[in-house]
Amino acid sequence: MPLKHNATMNILSLQGKNIMNILARSVLELYIYDEDPDTISRDNLIRQSINLIAKFPTIIAYAYNELRHSQQGRSLHVRHPDETKSVAENFLFMMKGYDNYTELDIKILDLALILHADHGGGNNSTFSVRVTSSTETDTYSSIAAGIGSLKGPLHGGANVKVCAMHADMKANIDDWEDVEKVDSYLLKILNKEAFDKSGLIYGIGHAVYRLSDPRAVLLKDMARDLAEEKGLTKEFAFLELVEDRALKVFQQFKGPGAPLTCVNVDFYSGFVYESLGLPVEVFTPLFAMARIVGWSAHRIEEMNFSSKRIIRPAYKNVREQQPFVPMDKR
Repeated sequence: MPLKHNATMNILSLQGKNIMNILARSVLELYIYDEDPDTISRDNLIRQSINLIAKFPTIIAYAYNELRHSQQGRSLHVRHPDETKSVAENFLFMMKGYDNYTELDIKILDLALILHADHGGGNNSTFSVRVTSSTETDTYSSIAAGIGSLKGPLHGGANVKVCAMHADMKANIDDWEDVEKVDSYLLKILNKEAFDKSGLIYGIGHAVYRLSDPRAVLLKDMARDLAEEKGLTKEFAFLELVEDRALKVFQQFKGPGAPLTCVNVDFYSGFVYESLGLPVEVFTPLFAMARIVGWSAHRIEEMNFSSKRIIRPAYKNVREQQPFVPMDKR
């Protein structure tokens, strides 16, 4: 769905180094173009949701092209969306132009968007949308809150960390088929001696899934096909080896009784986006482009089928009572 001319120009003027911030500002600005922004009836919420779902790919593509122009000194490309194309194909077209993507590219990006569209109401960004919706604020304010939550590296930014870790491993392991060298480097990561020295193997583990992440299983199958098409079978084989060894090394490192773990969807999503020729700057915005569907569904449910009570946390002070200290003695 095309954006109005003045909204388009405002996106192109919103210069910044992070597309998630530009996306949040653009969503807030869309409030002023909505003739009925504050009505929270079900029909109006559905209209606003469809509108936002349709606009997210265009906002992200325009924001990236402005970023590459202003920050990287590259040519500015503005390709208007084609209403005959799917969401996935439109995004690839606006990012890469005609004849620069394949049918498999469209299919696997479409799958990735479906897999990331929702993941229960307990994830951080969806909760942000639900808790703000419970105050009966407008759709644009609520969705902007979700974007702000998703931006964090522990949430939507996780796939960027996975890509950086894989790149670091490929640069520091001279034989990608040597199990001992892979194990040794994974142990260095766990011992905070390598990569970002956090002690975390990114893409491994999940708060809910233990035996497998079904999203990762589906994405991995199609990532294998994509690797064959793009001539990246060696890189994909390395990821498979890292997946296998990381799970084993992690269990050994934690010792007997450690909970089972598995790779999560982030482990392969970054590889997929890189194979599609998409820049790292849009990896987290792509997550938002998918998750706006789930956010919208949860908002509609919160506003129409929940208890209609404001969601508020309860904090309990567990510190002992402290004597008052006068200002001049502090």
